[in-house]
Amino acid sequence: MIGIARRILEAMLMDGKLTHEVLTTFMAEVMAIMNSRPLVPVSTDVEAPFVLSPHILLTQKTHEVPSEFQNLDVKDMYRSQWKMVQVIANTFWKRWKTEFLFTLQPRQKWQDSTDNLKDGDVVLLHDKESARNDWPVGIIHHVFPSESDGLVRKIEVRIIKEGKPCLFIRPATEVIPLITV
Repeated sequence: MIGIARRILEAMLMDGKLTHEVLTTFMAEVMAIMNSRPLVPVSTDVEAPFVLSPHILLTQKTHEVPSEFQNLDVKDMYRSQWKMVQVIANTFWKRWKTEFLFTLQPRQKWQDSTDNLKDGDVVLLHDKESARNDWPVGIIHHVFPSESDGLVRKIEVRIIKEGKPCLFIRPATEVIPLITV
């Protein structure tokens, strides 16, 4: 995990054109991103899955993390240093999420057979559209096995979004099992 963060930071900070204030603010954002990752699955409650993170251990708070600013672009980098930090923090988040999630779900490319996902399994969603520091956790509501070989390739996942339960249909490859029933 440290190696992943180091590779991303080395690639992003190669030019060294950041001021001390921008760099310290950016590193605080990086620390918040890394501390929001799930440590272990804790809850087996099917109505409200809860995942323990270093952030919760450090702050003793379990409320949702405020969302980042969505409408920032590379053009905004030149308007103020704060916006610049938000742009590079968003870039770090996208790379961190992509590279860290793959360490949670190793691929064996059809070498080893694994158990099918089942109703009631707690999963972490690999959602490209989720906000920074948001790790959507859901529970499999229904599985759709293939008629030809019986393998589960599509699932229906229930998550809590903005305090309300929502159902999503996803490919089985876009979820990472945390707790299997």
